[in-house]
Amino acid sequence: MKIGLCLPYMKQGLTRDDYHAWFRHIDQGPFHSLSCGERILGPTYDMRILLASAAAVTERIEINTTLYVLPMHNAVRAAKEIATLDVMSGGRLTVTVGYGGRPLDYKAVGATYGGRHAKMDEQVATMRSIWAQNPPFEGVDPVGPVPVQEGGPRILTGAMGPKGIARSAQWADGIFAFSGNGEKDELANTLGMADKAWADAGRDTVPYHMGGCWFTLAEGGQQKLYDYVYNYLLIAGEDIAKWMADSQHRSGPDAVREALDNIEAAGCEEAMLSPVTAELCEIDRLVDIIETR
Repeated sequence: MKIGLCLPYMKQGLTRDDYHAWFRHIDQGPFHSLSCGERILGPTYDMRILLASAAAVTERIEINTTLYVLPMHNAVRAAKEIATLDVMSGGRLTVTVGYGGRPLDYKAVGATYGGRHAKMDEQVATMRSIWAQNPPFEGVDPVGPVPVQEGGPRILTGAMGPKGIARSAQWADGIFAFSGNGEKDELANTLGMADKAWADAGRDTVPYHMGGCWFTLAEGGQQKLYDYVYNYLLIAGEDIAKWMADSQHRSGPDAVREALDNIEAAGCEEAMLSPVTAELCEIDRLVDIIETR
């Protein structure tokens, strides 16, 4: 199973040097990919600019968006940005898109939260048309650049429920299933829904399976894991945030090793692990686990 690592993009106060250290450590390790999520409100950096920086600094690893909240954006503009990143990464880009669950992020950029599911269906079709060099409307030039990858980068969906997965099965190349605590049954259930949705949609291919979870290998990790998950999910209410934070325990080598085993046993081709701290020991200690699995 391939293993990727998400950047600690939720952490406040990170500098250029901090991120460049993360880019280089990941690229030099046994990792397949590097990813970053998207938030508007809060201390996060812009996902697309961070990943462009990663593409410039690295040479080997795949670059992934986890998740690109596509309905917050204009599809033609997104297609141009994604194609540019595909060129600048040398064709190392995968795009994982999602609906997002934070209406205030939508409001902050003047986007409409309602109708985002249908909107994303249309946006993916628009982006692929742009990448095929079809003009956005009659009488104008196509929108460049042409992606390195023929037809554009692979697109995965971050949909989690049956309706969203069924919609995504019409256009996605795979699915990113997330289980906060890296539970096999939870991941396998999502992947099973995807496999069925692809078959029901008459697809002649099976979806690519990527699975993820939160983890930490830092000192005092269990408290750091709790605090991260609690703060991340506080938007859903204090009761849900506490319940989810209490249920997380991937905070040491044995627990992280078990999570990797679970992700692989669930049927994932790739694991995308999300560290809850920005300490570089997260990478170094994860490398030790990977090399001894």
